[in-house]
Amino acid sequence: MTFLPEWSSRGYLPHLDAPETLQFVTFRLADALPADVERELDDITRRFGQTARMRAVEAWLDRGFGACHLRDERVGLLVENALLYFDGQRYRLYEWVVMPNHVHVLVEILGSWRLREVLHSWKSFTSKEAGKLLGPGGRFWQEDYFDRYIRDTEHYSRTVEYIRQNPVKAGLAKIPEAWHFSSAARARHCVDN
Repeated sequence: MTFLPEWSSRGYLPHLDAPETLQFVTFRLADALPADVERELDDITRRFGQTARMRAVEAWLDRGFGACHLRDERVGLLVENALLYFDGQRYRLYEWVVMPNHVHVLVEILGSWRLREVLHSWKSFTSKEAGKLLGPGGRFWQEDYFDRYIRDTEHYSRTVEYIRQNPVKAGLAKIPEAWHFSSAARARHCVDN
């Protein structure tokens, strides 16, 4: 059973839950942005809109602020494996990258599953398991997430390129395939074997 598209909001970010729709999703660690930057982002949103806010957030995330727990190989692998676990059953993953303090995915939700349920599953499981690896701490993931549905083939191509190039743009790798927690690296590994 599928459901009708539904818009919702848990604050400043609107979310679209729509079956069989490609979505670009970004979620981040709770400490990925300093509190004063959060206030600055609210001002950017008021003055220039949501797109300007997202560009500013991406620039900050790529600076690697916070504890960057996802850089820890154990935690990065944990998150990557959680993304892949229900691939083909609850959703179809097209591209993904696990950065040091945030994650990007290009995903299509399948059947009666909802995007918010999939995100909750990923974040709930990985925060509990990361706590076992890293020891007790505060909140692991930021509560909300950013999503944008893919409008056409050009938007799809730009999004794929953005996800693949994010580690290169952030100075973490020279080529996309060199960043270990990504669909680009996994595709390279499959070709090499």
